[in-house]
Amino acid sequence: MNAAIVGATGYGGIELIRLLHNHPEVDEIAVFSSSQEGKPMAESYPHVNGIIHKTLVEIDVSVLKTYDVVFLSTPPGVSADLSYQLISDTKVIDLSGDLRLKSPEIYKEWYGRGTADASVLQQAVYGLTEWYAKDIKETRLLSNPGCYPTAVLLGLAPLVQNNVIDPSELIIDAKSGTTGAGRSPSAITHFSEMNDNFKIYKVNEHKHTPEIEQELSHLYEGDATVTFTPHLVPMTRGIMATMYAPVKDEWTASGIQKLYDKAYKDKAFIRIREDGSFPSTKEVYGTNYCDIGYTLDQRTGRVTVVAVIDNLVKGASGQAVQNMNLMFGYPEASGLNAVPIYP
Repeated sequence: MNAAIVGATGYGGIELIRLLHNHPEVDEIAVFSSSQEGKPMAESYPHVNGIIHKTLVEIDVSVLKTYDVVFLSTPPGVSADLSYQLISDTKVIDLSGDLRLKSPEIYKEWYGRGTADASVLQQAVYGLTEWYAKDIKETRLLSNPGCYPTAVLLGLAPLVQNNVIDPSELIIDAKSGTTGAGRSPSAITHFSEMNDNFKIYKVNEHKHTPEIEQELSHLYEGDATVTFTPHLVPMTRGIMATMYAPVKDEWTASGIQKLYDKAYKDKAFIRIREDGSFPSTKEVYGTNYCDIGYTLDQRTGRVTVVAVIDNLVKGASGQAVQNMNLMFGYPEASGLNAVPIYP
């Protein structure tokens, strides 16, 4: 198959190139950019010199339609328009946030701009692979989840769906490496500001909040309103989401363990720890794994769940490739069977 990447010069784009380059079913990768057309990829990323012989091409919808799949790794507002033009001719996987929220009103409130056409939003399937595989296999338009929501939802879904916790009482304390902020330099992420530092940011206003609430509400079959607080830590990759919630009285640690084991028994990229054992971000570095640990505190009646992912792989490009595999009928783990980089 032949794949096109729009927005190939960002961290998500170069990670897609890395993964698709090693995919057994991908013959060609074309790279498109709105600002660096005509330049070789190796100029932006010298580490691919001699490996990825690709030149960035100007975005042309008529050309994109000739590819089997188009990945949109673009800023907010761009993919909403491109998706509308492409989906009748090719399959589209959107890594931006344009198609994740089903409510135009909520999107406008959090993103400060209009959303995609209603017909496009209705067609878009939310690509949390382990939970929506059936719909993903049948769609032509996929909205890839955000990085924080991926870790949060995978960690909490078994508890929320089985009414172990009430998501309206949920506190989510999440930390991310600086690549989550993108490649463009900013005051919050440059070395002098970030080195030996630990920052809280976008308190009560992070754009992933309504995405988390939307999907938890779907799983819970009721309203979910969460406290979600993100932080930046001085590392390149990785997300750790630590989540706290009161547990309904009848649940025990062994019962919770059984829920996780059942939910993720045959899921290639979910690894569950035993009660009281917790993962670290380095243990999933460079891979599509999500490692989950938990413990039930009998004294307080609260469960603590810890989920870790690589924000550029399972939190973005790796999950996008995993979804592509389902959409085209390939083995789910194709091109993604990497051992974590450690140390």
